[in-house]
Amino acid sequence: MKATARAHPIQGLVKYHGMRDPELRLPYHDSISVCTAPTNTTTTVEWLTDVDAEGGAQDTYIIDGEDVDGRAAERINMVVEYVRELAEFDHAVHFESENSFPSNIGFGSSSSGFAAAAMALVEAAGLDMSLPEISTVARRGSSSAARAVTGAFSHLYAGLNDEDCRSYRLESDLEDDLRIVAAHVPSYKETEEAHKEAAESHMFQARVAHIPDQIVEMRDALRKGSFERVFELAEHDSLSLTAATMTGPSGWVYWQPETIAVFNAVRELREEGVEVYFSTDTGASVYVNTTEEYVDDVRSRIDEIGIETDVWEVGGPAHVLPESDALF
Repeated sequence: MKATARAHPIQGLVKYHGMRDPELRLPYHDSISVCTAPTNTTTTVEWLTDVDAEGGAQDTYIIDGEDVDGRAAERINMVVEYVRELAEFDHAVHFESENSFPSNIGFGSSSSGFAAAAMALVEAAGLDMSLPEISTVARRGSSSAARAVTGAFSHLYAGLNDEDCRSYRLESDLEDDLRIVAAHVPSYKETEEAHKEAAESHMFQARVAHIPDQIVEMRDALRKGSFERVFELAEHDSLSLTAATMTGPSGWVYWQPETIAVFNAVRELREEGVEVYFSTDTGASVYVNTTEEYVDDVRSRIDEIGIETDVWEVGGPAHVLPESDALF
């Protein structure tokens, strides 16, 4: 009862903010994202059939070579316990995970982490589930992980149960041409705390009222393959999300001077006729969205600022790896 899975992290396009139910991680509204590759999380799990879990005491969680405890372990355990419930057993689990990219700087490591975990746990338990069904498992660790399960451009529907609150992939011709220049701006963040405070911002209700129109616009733009519409919407949604975050009780400002420098460079490039837009999630790092035609020019301009960059493409859904790729 052992399996290994891999998933790609997401860039939020129409992002969710705030959780209606923090235990099941049910969002207040729909969200749409795109997965980024080759960045990924690889996770191997083994259900120990000769050891029954006793309040999670026998479970072991390791990420990037470090034992996991505290709130991080609690979130993994939410996913593990749900798979135990679905599989109708109480086996302990050994869990190891590795990220191919930096975590906790705004590049969605929790999304790929919980997507890979859900896929591996379900496979190792022998459960026959579709990707949208597995997305409800991953969602218990991170709402964004639901979209990382279905991959590429995906839409997570809001709802009060697992039948309604699950993710589905959206087909778009933009999958092949999109290039993402990832501008690394390290800055510690507390995404979970920001979600807890979301509804206390005086701008939150305005954002929630605005989102349904953004969702239908984004779906239409993706269906028609309109790069300009998709990423202009994503850029404006980044500003909207940050406005709500900054006006919560803690007044968190995640952006750094380097973040603003990237924004300015992107706007200058656009004035020069380059197809390029910026996007951020809850963090200081920046996704700079462009096309294959302009990617070298865009990366060169961001590099001139002195910021580390990578170039990413669209990543597919979470998937099971062969036994030879197991981490243990």
